[in-house]
Amino acid sequence: MVPINTTSGTPQNTRMAAALGAEDSSVRLQAALAAGSNPDPGLLESLVERCAVEPDFFVRDMLSWALTRLSPEITLPRIRRELDSGRAQARSQALHTLSKIGDKGAWAWITRDMLRDADDEVARTAWRVAVALVPEDDKKDLADELVVQLGRGDRGMRLSLSRALVGLGEVIEPALEEAAANPDPVVAAHARATVLLLHDPETGFDAAVEEAKRLVTLGPEQAAAAAAAAASGVAGTTEPTEPTEPTEPAGAADC
Repeated sequence: MVPINTTSGTPQNTRMAAALGAEDSSVRLQAALAAGSNPDPGLLESLVERCAVEPDFFVRDMLSWALTRLSPEITLPRIRRELDSGRAQARSQALHTLSKIGDKGAWAWITRDMLRDADDEVARTAWRVAVALVPEDDKKDLADELVVQLGRGDRGMRLSLSRALVGLGEVIEPALEEAAANPDPVVAAHARATVLLLHDPETGFDAAVEEAKRLVTLGPEQAAAAAAAAASGVAGTTEPTEPTEPTEPAGAADC
């Protein structure tokens, strides 16, 4: 990490700031790479501001990397200010950068409002960061908070939430078991699918959801009887299940 240096506004930094805002994304990517390769505290503001508006995912990720190359003493306070920004991308990218820095002290900055942010990208990034930074003693409370959002959004959102919950480990089981009895079948199926993923991480998300829906529809006892019948080769006892969609590729990006 580089030491704190209050020098800014040099001609070189001015040129770098201009390159970070160039029309060509490849130029912006190279500028972010250069900023991280030769870290200069004078570029802090330019890097943070660009994170809030940069449209290219790869450039944004490089900007976050460049910020991790600066001293946390100057980077963290500036990123914390972005968490309250009115721009959703600024909040999301600030959270993403916190995950890259990995300072456990930033756990206190992850609020309920962030975890429930109306913007899906901000919320899903907050879930991931919270799981990465949460102290052991706070995992149960975090699980209880995340579980209330089961059933939210599209497939991608639900997959993100399941991954976050599974990342907390077995502490999530009581909350998920309660959610599995929710009268909303979407919530119940999402809860059961997450339990299946917790116990068998190799299960694809789509397969887990289909199995969870079957459990919700048939009930645990009938589903168990149907599974036993199928395993014993008894024909004609259950209707054939619909083929599931391809399972989620291993290591698929989540942010």
